[in-house]
Amino acid sequence: MKDNYAVKAESRYGKYLFAYFVGNGEGEEKIHFAVSEDGYNFKALNGNKAVIEQTKGKKCVRDPYIFKGEDEYYYMVGTDMRCEEGWESNHALVTWRSENLIEWTDETIIDMQKLGAGFEDTTRAWAPQAIWDKKEKKYMLYWAHSTKRHNTAGMYYAYTEDMKTITEPKPLYCRSIQTIDGDIVYNEKDNLYYLFFKHDEDQTIAYVTSENLTGPYKDEPVVVSLAPSGVEGSEVYKINGTDTYIMVMDEYGKGRFFMQQTTDLKNYLPVAKEDYSMEFSPRHGSIVAISDEEYERLIEYFGE
Repeated sequence: MKDNYAVKAESRYGKYLFAYFVGNGEGEEKIHFAVSEDGYNFKALNGNKAVIEQTKGKKCVRDPYIFKGEDEYYYMVGTDMRCEEGWESNHALVTWRSENLIEWTDETIIDMQKLGAGFEDTTRAWAPQAIWDKKEKKYMLYWAHSTKRHNTAGMYYAYTEDMKTITEPKPLYCRSIQTIDGDIVYNEKDNLYYLFFKHDEDQTIAYVTSENLTGPYKDEPVVVSLAPSGVEGSEVYKINGTDTYIMVMDEYGKGRFFMQQTTDLKNYLPVAKEDYSMEFSPRHGSIVAISDEEYERLIEYFGE
Protein backbone atom coordinates (compact mmCIF):
# COMPACT_ATOMS: atom_id res chain seq x y z
CA MET A 1 0.00 0.00 0.00
CA LYS A 2 1.26 3.51 -0.77
CA ASP A 3 -0.58 6.47 0.73
CA ASN A 4 -3.77 4.39 0.92
CA TYR A 5 -3.59 3.40 -2.74
CA ALA A 6 -3.31 -0.13 -4.10
CA VAL A 7 0.02 -1.62 -5.11
CA LYS A 8 -0.16 -2.74 -8.72
CA ALA A 9 -0.13 -6.50 -9.23
CA GLU A 10 2.27 -7.92 -11.80
CA SER A 11 0.52 -9.63 -14.70
CA ARG A 12 2.22 -13.00 -15.14
CA TYR A 13 1.07 -13.97 -18.63
CA GLY A 14 -1.06 -12.85 -21.56
CA LYS A 15 -2.61 -9.49 -22.33
CA TYR A 16 -6.04 -7.78 -22.08
CA LEU A 17 -8.72 -6.59 -24.50
CA PHE A 18 -11.22 -3.84 -23.65
CA ALA A 19 -14.47 -3.56 -25.67
CA TYR A 20 -16.44 -0.34 -25.16
CA PHE A 21 -18.51 2.39 -26.81
CA VAL A 22 -17.69 6.10 -26.65
CA GLY A 23 -20.83 8.21 -26.27
CA ASN A 24 -24.43 9.09 -27.03
CA GLY A 25 -23.86 11.12 -30.18
CA GLU A 26 -24.15 10.25 -33.85
CA GLY A 27 -21.80 7.39 -34.70
CA GLU A 28 -20.65 6.91 -31.09
CA GLU A 29 -22.80 3.89 -30.20
CA LYS A 30 -20.47 1.36 -31.81
CA ILE A 31 -17.91 -1.24 -30.69
CA HIS A 32 -14.38 0.05 -30.03
CA PHE A 33 -11.32 -1.91 -28.87
CA ALA A 34 -8.35 -1.08 -26.65
CA VAL A 35 -5.56 -3.37 -25.46
CA SER A 36 -3.24 -3.58 -22.47
CA GLU A 37 -0.08 -5.45 -21.57
CA ASP A 38 -0.43 -5.12 -17.80
CA GLY A 39 -4.20 -4.82 -17.16
CA TYR A 40 -3.81 -1.21 -15.97
CA ASN A 41 -2.71 0.87 -18.94
CA PHE A 42 -4.85 0.63 -22.08
CA LYS A 43 -4.35 2.04 -25.57
CA ALA A 44 -7.09 2.37 -28.16
CA LEU A 45 -6.88 0.44 -31.41
CA ASN A 46 -7.87 1.68 -34.87
CA GLY A 47 -7.34 5.30 -33.90
CA ASN A 48 -10.21 4.92 -31.42
CA LYS A 49 -12.61 4.36 -34.32
CA ALA A 50 -15.22 1.59 -34.39
CA VAL A 51 -14.03 -1.93 -35.20
CA ILE A 52 -17.46 -3.47 -35.88
CA GLU A 53 -20.37 -2.06 -37.88
CA GLN A 54 -23.72 -3.33 -36.65
CA THR A 55 -26.06 -4.10 -39.54
CA LYS A 56 -29.23 -5.27 -37.79
CA GLY A 57 -31.70 -3.96 -35.22
CA LYS A 58 -31.09 -0.33 -34.24
CA LYS A 59 -27.66 -0.45 -35.93
CA CYS A 60 -26.32 1.05 -32.71
CA VAL A 61 -24.86 -0.84 -29.76
CA ARG A 62 -24.01 0.12 -26.18
CA ASP A 63 -22.52 -1.68 -23.16
CA PRO A 64 -20.58 -4.43 -25.00
CA TYR A 65 -19.63 -7.50 -23.00
CA ILE A 66 -16.91 -9.76 -24.44
CA PHE A 67 -15.99 -13.23 -23.19
CA LYS A 68 -14.37 -16.47 -24.32
CA GLY A 69 -16.81 -19.34 -24.67
CA GLU A 70 -16.45 -22.96 -23.70
CA ASP A 71 -15.96 -23.73 -27.40
CA GLU A 72 -12.89 -21.41 -27.57
CA TYR A 73 -14.78 -18.86 -29.67
CA TYR A 74 -15.13 -15.29 -28.43
CA TYR A 75 -18.62 -13.87 -28.02
CA MET A 76 -19.88 -10.35 -27.63
CA VAL A 77 -23.30 -9.21 -26.47
CA GLY A 78 -24.57 -5.66 -26.15
CA THR A 79 -27.57 -3.35 -25.82
CA ASP A 80 -29.31 -2.87 -29.18
CA MET A 81 -30.15 0.79 -28.69
CA ARG A 82 -30.06 4.22 -30.28
CA CYS A 83 -30.30 6.62 -27.34
CA GLU A 84 -31.65 9.53 -29.41
CA GLU A 85 -34.89 7.51 -29.63
CA GLY A 86 -35.25 7.68 -25.83
CA TRP A 87 -34.21 5.68 -22.77
CA GLU A 88 -37.27 3.42 -23.03
CA SER A 89 -36.92 2.70 -26.74
CA ASN A 90 -34.96 -0.54 -26.83
CA HIS A 91 -36.25 -4.06 -26.43
CA ALA A 92 -33.45 -6.22 -27.82
CA LEU A 93 -29.90 -7.47 -27.35
CA VAL A 94 -27.34 -7.98 -30.11
CA THR A 95 -24.71 -10.73 -30.22
CA TRP A 96 -21.67 -11.68 -32.31
CA ARG A 97 -19.15 -14.55 -32.46
CA SER A 98 -15.48 -14.57 -33.49
CA GLU A 99 -12.70 -17.11 -33.84
CA ASN A 100 -9.86 -14.59 -34.04
CA LEU A 101 -11.14 -11.30 -32.49
CA ILE A 102 -10.85 -9.67 -35.93
CA GLU A 103 -13.78 -11.05 -37.89
CA TRP A 104 -17.12 -10.95 -36.07
CA THR A 105 -19.95 -13.02 -37.55
CA ASP A 106 -23.34 -14.47 -36.63
CA GLU A 107 -24.77 -11.04 -35.76
CA THR A 108 -28.06 -11.83 -34.04
CA ILE A 109 -30.84 -9.69 -32.59
CA ILE A 110 -32.55 -11.19 -29.53
CA ASP A 111 -35.83 -9.29 -29.43
CA MET A 112 -37.59 -9.54 -26.07
CA GLN A 113 -40.89 -8.32 -27.51
CA LYS A 114 -41.01 -11.41 -29.74
CA LEU A 115 -40.74 -13.82 -26.82
CA GLY A 116 -44.39 -13.47 -25.81
CA ALA A 117 -45.18 -14.61 -22.27
CA GLY A 118 -45.68 -11.06 -21.03
CA PHE A 119 -42.57 -9.57 -22.62
CA GLU A 120 -44.39 -7.91 -25.52
CA ASP A 121 -44.24 -4.50 -23.82
CA THR A 122 -40.51 -4.55 -23.01
CA THR A 123 -39.11 -1.00 -22.83
CA ARG A 124 -35.54 -1.72 -21.67
CA ALA A 125 -33.12 -4.58 -22.22
CA TRP A 126 -29.86 -3.08 -20.99
CA ALA A 127 -26.22 -4.02 -20.44
CA PRO A 128 -26.29 -7.81 -20.97
CA GLN A 129 -23.58 -10.14 -19.71
CA ALA A 130 -23.09 -13.90 -19.75
CA ILE A 131 -21.58 -16.51 -17.46
CA TRP A 132 -21.15 -20.26 -17.89
CA ASP A 133 -23.39 -22.30 -15.59
CA LYS A 134 -21.45 -25.49 -14.86
CA LYS A 135 -24.51 -27.28 -13.51
CA GLU A 136 -26.75 -26.52 -16.47
CA LYS A 137 -23.89 -26.67 -18.98
CA LYS A 138 -25.31 -23.57 -20.64
CA TYR A 139 -24.62 -19.87 -20.68
CA MET A 140 -26.69 -17.78 -18.33
CA LEU A 141 -27.41 -14.47 -20.05
CA TYR A 142 -28.49 -11.66 -17.71
CA TRP A 143 -29.46 -8.02 -18.20
CA ALA A 144 -31.52 -5.14 -16.79
CA HIS A 145 -35.15 -5.41 -17.90
CA SER A 146 -38.28 -3.28 -17.67
CA THR A 147 -41.71 -3.20 -19.28
CA LYS A 148 -44.51 -0.65 -19.57
CA ARG A 149 -46.30 -2.42 -16.71
CA HIS A 150 -43.20 -2.76 -14.54
CA ASN A 151 -41.15 0.30 -15.33
CA THR A 152 -38.51 -0.10 -12.60
CA ALA A 153 -35.67 -2.01 -14.22
CA GLY A 154 -34.50 -5.16 -12.46
CA MET A 155 -32.06 -7.93 -13.32
CA TYR A 156 -33.45 -10.84 -15.38
CA TYR A 157 -31.80 -13.96 -16.75
CA ALA A 158 -32.29 -16.65 -19.38
CA TYR A 159 -30.28 -19.61 -20.63
CA THR A 160 -28.74 -19.99 -24.05
CA GLU A 161 -26.60 -22.59 -25.77
CA ASP A 162 -25.72 -20.55 -28.87
CA MET A 163 -26.06 -16.84 -27.91
CA LYS A 164 -28.81 -16.63 -30.53
CA THR A 165 -31.90 -18.04 -28.83
CA ILE A 166 -32.86 -17.91 -25.17
CA THR A 167 -35.23 -19.58 -22.75
CA GLU A 168 -38.07 -17.61 -21.18
CA PRO A 169 -36.52 -14.87 -18.98
CA LYS A 170 -36.94 -15.00 -15.21
CA PRO A 171 -36.26 -12.44 -12.45
CA LEU A 172 -32.76 -12.61 -11.00
CA TYR A 173 -32.62 -9.63 -8.64
CA CYS A 174 -35.32 -6.97 -8.53
CA ARG A 175 -35.90 -4.13 -6.07
CA SER A 176 -38.25 -1.18 -5.74
CA ILE A 177 -35.38 0.98 -7.06
CA GLN A 178 -33.86 0.60 -10.51
CA THR A 179 -31.12 -2.04 -10.66
CA ILE A 180 -28.93 -2.03 -13.79
CA ASP A 181 -25.45 -2.90 -15.10
CA GLY A 182 -25.13 -6.29 -13.43
CA ASP A 183 -21.77 -8.09 -13.26
CA ILE A 184 -21.56 -11.54 -11.63
CA VAL A 185 -18.24 -12.85 -10.30
CA TYR A 186 -17.69 -16.18 -8.53
CA ASN A 187 -15.37 -15.93 -5.52
CA GLU A 188 -13.56 -19.23 -4.89
CA LYS A 189 -12.42 -18.05 -1.45
CA ASP A 190 -15.92 -18.02 0.05
CA ASN A 191 -17.84 -20.01 -2.60
CA LEU A 192 -20.23 -17.13 -3.23
CA TYR A 193 -21.48 -15.41 -6.36
CA TYR A 194 -21.16 -11.64 -6.17
CA LEU A 195 -23.67 -9.63 -8.19
CA PHE A 196 -22.36 -6.09 -8.65
CA PHE A 197 -24.73 -3.41 -9.95
CA LYS A 198 -25.36 0.31 -10.12
CA HIS A 199 -26.76 1.38 -6.74
CA ASP A 200 -29.16 4.08 -7.91
CA GLU A 201 -29.72 5.52 -4.42
CA ASP A 202 -26.37 7.32 -4.51
CA GLN A 203 -24.95 6.51 -7.99
CA THR A 204 -22.39 4.04 -6.64
CA ILE A 205 -21.55 0.36 -7.21
CA ALA A 206 -22.85 -2.21 -4.72
CA TYR A 207 -23.03 -5.98 -4.46
CA VAL A 208 -25.25 -8.72 -3.09
CA THR A 209 -24.25 -12.38 -2.82
CA SER A 210 -25.73 -15.83 -3.31
CA GLU A 211 -24.62 -19.43 -2.93
CA ASN A 212 -26.25 -20.15 -6.28
CA LEU A 213 -25.75 -18.47 -9.63
CA THR A 214 -29.47 -17.89 -10.14
CA GLY A 215 -30.02 -16.69 -6.59
CA PRO A 216 -31.61 -15.79 -4.40
CA TYR A 217 -29.30 -12.78 -3.96
CA LYS A 218 -30.04 -11.61 -0.45
CA ASP A 219 -29.24 -9.15 2.32
CA GLU A 220 -28.81 -5.41 1.94
CA PRO A 221 -26.59 -4.17 -0.90
CA VAL A 222 -23.01 -3.38 0.15
CA VAL A 223 -21.58 -0.27 -1.52
CA VAL A 224 -17.94 -0.73 -2.57
CA SER A 225 -17.12 1.94 -5.16
CA LEU A 226 -14.60 4.58 -4.12
CA ALA A 227 -15.01 6.97 -7.06
CA PRO A 228 -15.48 10.65 -6.19
CA SER A 229 -18.46 11.11 -8.51
CA GLY A 230 -21.40 9.09 -9.87
CA VAL A 231 -20.52 5.78 -11.53
CA GLU A 232 -22.15 2.96 -13.47
CA GLY A 233 -21.19 0.08 -15.72
CA SER A 234 -18.70 -1.62 -13.39
CA GLU A 235 -16.61 -4.54 -14.60
CA VAL A 236 -14.46 -6.89 -12.51
CA TYR A 237 -11.54 -8.83 -14.01
CA LYS A 238 -8.42 -10.56 -12.71
CA ILE A 239 -4.80 -9.64 -13.25
CA ASN A 240 -3.55 -12.79 -14.97
CA GLY A 241 -1.82 -15.29 -12.71
CA THR A 242 -2.61 -13.44 -9.48
CA ASP A 243 -5.37 -13.27 -6.88
CA THR A 244 -5.87 -9.56 -7.60
CA TYR A 245 -9.15 -8.32 -9.03
CA ILE A 246 -9.55 -4.96 -10.74
CA MET A 247 -12.89 -3.15 -10.75
CA VAL A 248 -13.31 -0.43 -13.35
CA MET A 249 -16.36 1.81 -13.61
CA ASP A 250 -17.67 4.55 -15.86
CA GLU A 251 -17.60 7.98 -14.21
CA TYR A 252 -20.21 8.98 -16.77
CA GLY A 253 -20.46 12.62 -15.70
CA LYS A 254 -16.70 13.14 -16.01
CA GLY A 255 -15.92 11.31 -19.24
CA ARG A 256 -13.41 9.00 -17.57
CA PHE A 257 -13.00 5.61 -15.91
CA PHE A 258 -12.17 4.93 -12.26
CA MET A 259 -10.12 1.89 -11.17
CA GLN A 260 -9.91 0.14 -7.80
CA GLN A 261 -8.40 -3.13 -6.60
CA THR A 262 -9.20 -6.05 -4.29
CA THR A 263 -8.23 -9.64 -3.50
CA ASP A 264 -11.49 -10.68 -1.82
CA LEU A 265 -14.21 -8.70 -3.73
CA LYS A 266 -15.19 -7.01 -0.45
CA ASN A 267 -12.38 -4.65 0.52
CA TYR A 268 -10.98 -2.22 -2.02
CA LEU A 269 -8.26 0.38 -2.46
CA PRO A 270 -8.21 2.91 -5.30
CA VAL A 271 -5.52 2.57 -7.93
CA ALA A 272 -3.48 5.78 -8.13
CA LYS A 273 -4.23 7.78 -11.27
CA GLU A 274 -0.59 7.62 -12.35
CA ASP A 275 -0.78 3.81 -12.23
CA TYR A 276 -3.50 3.36 -14.87
CA SER A 277 -4.52 5.02 -18.11
CA MET A 278 -7.48 4.98 -20.50
CA GLU A 279 -6.89 8.12 -22.51
CA PHE A 280 -9.70 7.55 -25.00
CA SER A 281 -12.86 8.46 -23.03
CA PRO A 282 -14.51 5.02 -22.97
CA ARG A 283 -18.06 4.42 -21.85
CA HIS A 284 -19.50 1.22 -20.32
CA GLY A 285 -17.60 -1.81 -21.59
CA SER A 286 -15.81 -5.00 -20.55
CA ILE A 287 -12.31 -6.48 -20.35
CA VAL A 288 -11.20 -10.02 -21.19
CA ALA A 289 -7.83 -11.76 -20.96
CA ILE A 290 -6.23 -12.61 -24.30
CA SER A 291 -3.02 -14.34 -25.38
CA ASP A 292 0.20 -12.65 -26.49
CA GLU A 293 -0.46 -13.90 -30.02
CA GLU A 294 -3.99 -12.44 -30.05
CA TYR A 295 -2.64 -9.13 -28.75
CA GLU A 296 -0.07 -8.91 -31.55
CA ARG A 297 -2.67 -9.89 -34.15
CA LEU A 298 -5.05 -7.13 -33.01
CA ILE A 299 -2.32 -4.48 -33.14
CA GLU A 300 -1.12 -5.67 -36.54
CA TYR A 301 -4.63 -5.64 -38.00
CA PHE A 302 -6.15 -2.52 -36.47
CA GLY A 303 -3.10 -0.44 -35.63
CA GLU A 304 -2.93 2.01 -32.73
